[in-house]
Amino acid sequence: MITINHSLNFATDFDESHPTARLLLSLPKADQVAMLEGMLKSLLVPALTPAIDELNKDNTFATLRVVA
Repeated sequence: MITINHSLNFATDFDESHPTARLLLSLPKADQVAMLEGMLKSLLVPALTPAIDELNKDNTFATLRVVA
């Protein structure tokens, strides 16, 4: 089996005048990214799983999957 990894990029825009946004923006960049990616995975993967399962139903040559 050969795997082709896709690259999807997400961006989050913050209102730097909001106190919660300022708190997040004060964290190191790596922590910001890890936190946002974790939130996306926990929210999107369960929502996307039924659609991905439907796409994969009856596939004969390829299977789409989420790599977390």
